[in-house]
Amino acid sequence: MNSTSTGIDLLEKNLPVILRKRRIKNVGVLCHPSSATRQFRHLVSIVEKHSTIAALFGPQHGIHGETQDNMIEWQDTRDEKGRNVFSLYGERRKPTQDSLKNVELMIVDLFDVGARYYTFIYTMAYMLEVCGELDIPVLICDRPNPLGGDFIEGNILDLNFKSFVGMYELPVCHGMTIAELAKFFCSKMKNPPELLISKMSKWKRKMHFPETKLPWTLPSPNMPNYEASVFYPGGCLLEATSLSEGRGTTRPFELIGAPFLNWDEIEKEYLSICKKLKLQPAIFHRQGFLPTFHKFSGEVCKGALQSCSNPKKFFPLRHTVILLWIFRKLYGSQWKWKEPPYEYEFKKLPIDILAGGTTLRETVDQQKPLSELFDSWKVDEAKFKKIRKEFLIYT
Repeated sequence: MNSTSTGIDLLEKNLPVILRKRRIKNVGVLCHPSSATRQFRHLVSIVEKHSTIAALFGPQHGIHGETQDNMIEWQDTRDEKGRNVFSLYGERRKPTQDSLKNVELMIVDLFDVGARYYTFIYTMAYMLEVCGELDIPVLICDRPNPLGGDFIEGNILDLNFKSFVGMYELPVCHGMTIAELAKFFCSKMKNPPELLISKMSKWKRKMHFPETKLPWTLPSPNMPNYEASVFYPGGCLLEATSLSEGRGTTRPFELIGAPFLNWDEIEKEYLSICKKLKLQPAIFHRQGFLPTFHKFSGEVCKGALQSCSNPKKFFPLRHTVILLWIFRKLYGSQWKWKEPPYEYEFKKLPIDILAGGTTLRETVDQQKPLSELFDSWKVDEAKFKKIRKEFLIYT
């Protein structure tokens, strides 16, 4: 099978033509460490060959992924060539009109991992919004959704819980590429920009990341591999708890734990629930760990390294909610939901803005039947499958 080519792979050849036809000299770039071709040529080096880079913009973790932990801000700076580098995860999340004053075309290349919480897609959304106001066209370099283009899971966001980890009415797993999301976001805007897309070639919706034959580059410091992205849509919920999602280790989101957990009794409950609900269970390999930062830093955690035999039949959000339900049943008040602030939300609980409502937390805390929660998700999953049809690019 031939390998997938990403949007930037094809842009490398097509950019001179685009710039010449539109008589563009000054370009803005929104990028991060993964904004690179298959041969690891970064977007910045490609763009500067053919135009003047008027401004650089970076999302959470910075253009080169310098901020290791989550929710660590970084500030405006200049690169080694003296060009302005504007932070969109610090004093502001939205670019200022002044920062875009010399930009004739904005090029965006961000590696999204297919979950509603991943902040890069909202950095893109804010950029689309401001470029629309200024009549600046935006060119999106498309990339694969690591979980494929067919997988939808979870409830659609209740806009009463809108935040920087959920700005639009998406389910937790949306099954869209970042360019498809851009089309969806633009449909919600009063003044959307002209949207250009450097499409992928040889990518099919059924493909998970390993099938693309593309190299994995870290879109963020705690997304080291495809396996982490498989568990992230559920594992991110642990950020809203006192339990460890594996930050401070080499296997975040695959490793989870806490000092007081007993995985024998957890697994017994878990397998029973998965069987009852007819869900493919994950495999738990007992693995202690000692986080070097974040929760339980320097403290031994009784953990598990999670894996699944067939990611295409695995439901990571349901998986983690089952675990949270079990953790509450077995360990009661030994763990808790974290209090705000979280991702620039200062009033609502982190779990509620991640979950897009209060129902998930209430189901766990009140030990309500998980089947009721999951059945409600099926309604939203079917609804979103219809909503997104007009924005899809690939078959």
